[in-house]
Amino acid sequence: MTAVTPTRRETLRGRRPLAAVWWEACAVGRAVRAAWRGPGRERDLVVQSLKAAGAALLAWGVAGVWLDDPMALMAPWVALVLVQATVYSSVRQAGQQFAAICAGALVASAAQAITDDNTGALALSLPVLMLMANWPRFGKQGIYTATTAVFVLASGTAVSAPAVGHRIGQAALGAVIGVAVNALVLPPIHLRDVRENLAALARESGDVLCTVATDLRETEWDAQSAAAWSSDAARLQRRLGALESARSWSQESLRLTSRSLRKLHRAPTTVPPQDEDQRWSRVTGNITALIRTLSVAADERRTPAPPERPVLDLYARLLRLIAGACHAEASRLMGERPETDPKAAAEQTMEELHVQLQEGLREHAGREAARAAVLGTLVLQAENLWAEVVPEPRDSAEHPAEHSADDRQ
Repeated sequence: MTAVTPTRRETLRGRRPLAAVWWEACAVGRAVRAAWRGPGRERDLVVQSLKAAGAALLAWGVAGVWLDDPMALMAPWVALVLVQATVYSSVRQAGQQFAAICAGALVASAAQAITDDNTGALALSLPVLMLMANWPRFGKQGIYTATTAVFVLASGTAVSAPAVGHRIGQAALGAVIGVAVNALVLPPIHLRDVRENLAALARESGDVLCTVATDLRETEWDAQSAAAWSSDAARLQRRLGALESARSWSQESLRLTSRSLRKLHRAPTTVPPQDEDQRWSRVTGNITALIRTLSVAADERRTPAPPERPVLDLYARLLRLIAGACHAEASRLMGERPETDPKAAAEQTMEELHVQLQEGLREHAGREAARAAVLGTLVLQAENLWAEVVPEPRDSAEHPAEHSADDRQ
């Protein structure tokens, strides 16, 4: 996407509705281009949306055209909403929704039998059904208790046992079609999301460290800079939450899906191990702690003081080195292999910077304890980051780099 020019930014500034529409249009454009370019989260959303539409049309064709049912609304409605993010969630929600629809139809029929009036039946049944909708066993499908009652009573047909059974049968037909389409037509496999979120977390960790390093060397270190760093650290925490969610979806997406259908889907067959999640969670925690230390040192009302400029420059170089390692890890997670391995040179540079920082720490300790305390904490956090980002080689038999989807099932 073409970057927005400063003139356009100035034009949009102060016009919040216009700016919101503009940024939303840009986001839609990026999503469309990503879906067009190749496999990814955006294309998966397109596939799921088309599957939902196809399931609804198929249910309508069976109920409304083939069976010539004058009240075929229920089947496509249920089929549409049951094409969920995973096959397992489709099956689970099909059961919950079917139970909710049965409850709504039965309560509405009983209410009409008591009142012999549609308006009175709605007034009698809806409060009860809305309370039932909050029953945890219904999950997010509880609202269908009330909407089913509205459909049953607003259709204008007499409510009888055959009519109620007919509507429940239509709901069952739609549920079967929706679940079958989701399970048999390109079943959703979310292994790609784990890899993409891990790589994004590694890349954004490197970006944050680069920003901190640049600010330490090129700008005044103050509370405003610290606030911007804290905002970046919060963004990393949100990305970590997205990774946890993607991991959960990936595990669920393997349930109730056959291996042969996964191969037809041509989804990724491997997923990074869960140890990677824990590793980058520790990296995120160390970056957050590092930024918190810098923020405290930037506060003029606090006792700790920032190290002197020459030592800060060394520390900024160290952070930039760790940031480069983060970016290299992001490329590795996405399957990109560099032509040369920069690890050996990076480790040598790391050792040199570490020695120089230790000398600066001894000099600070001899002059001012507060600055030495801050520098010592910063050096320790940088060492922790380096140990996580560039771990020691491990036995591949004990710590496999990746697990196949079939092994994880």
